[in-house]
Amino acid sequence: MSIEIPKDHPRYESLTMRERLIEGMHGKVVAPAGLIAHGRGEAFDYLLEEKTHPFAENAIEASAALFLLSKHPVISVNGNVASLCPEQLVELSEAIPAPLEINLFYRTPGREEAIYKTLRKAGAEKVLGTLDSAQTTIPELGSERRIVDPNGIAKADTVFVPLEDGDRTKALISMGKNVITVDLNPLSRTSQKASITIVDNIIRAIRLLINDITRLKTTDIAELEKITSQYSNIKTLKRAKICIADYLTGLDSKGKELKYGEK
Repeated sequence: MSIEIPKDHPRYESLTMRERLIEGMHGKVVAPAGLIAHGRGEAFDYLLEEKTHPFAENAIEASAALFLLSKHPVISVNGNVASLCPEQLVELSEAIPAPLEINLFYRTPGREEAIYKTLRKAGAEKVLGTLDSAQTTIPELGSERRIVDPNGIAKADTVFVPLEDGDRTKALISMGKNVITVDLNPLSRTSQKASITIVDNIIRAIRLLINDITRLKTTDIAELEKITSQYSNIKTLKRAKICIADYLTGLDSKGKELKYGEK
């Protein structure tokens, strides 16, 4: 990192994530606009008390079950997530298993190669979505994200799209695919359109997701289907919004009234 952040700093993890993204931008992994997107998410993380809530844990478990039920799951990777947690992406890819595919809105020269090298350095054996990969397009999508691998996202029945925007999520849903996302903003188009929305920080969520996949690996199909059938994304988003509203009106996550100045 460009600066040394004391580990006892109250904002250590948040500042560390910022530095990773700044380094990623200088290395062409992160688009400059990615810093703006991260700042928006960070603001929502404050409102969620920077912790994983039960509604997020419920969504994570449902996501793990859906991954294990899927025949062709794929993990979509953009610059921000590649900078923040590349090793965990590789571990998730191996745990499901599901291939990693680079998919970008800002396709500036050198970005695919930079992200590819980041994932390979993190241990990925194969990465889809590179310039020399086969390509096809997503119907009804005009952005550069329409370009996908025919053996990856195009073929997938379930797509993991952490830290993405809503246009591609909507297009993938229209194609009959399941979409799992991680989004700190329960009001975003991505959150509203996804099959399962994990309202949490990607750093916290991805570790729990890997743990749940490992835990559920030996679970029978009927039980996995029960977990997914009982999940409601509408309820998850409603609980997330209530959580934020309670925090803003002076209640903690347990409904206890806070005194002025208390977190």
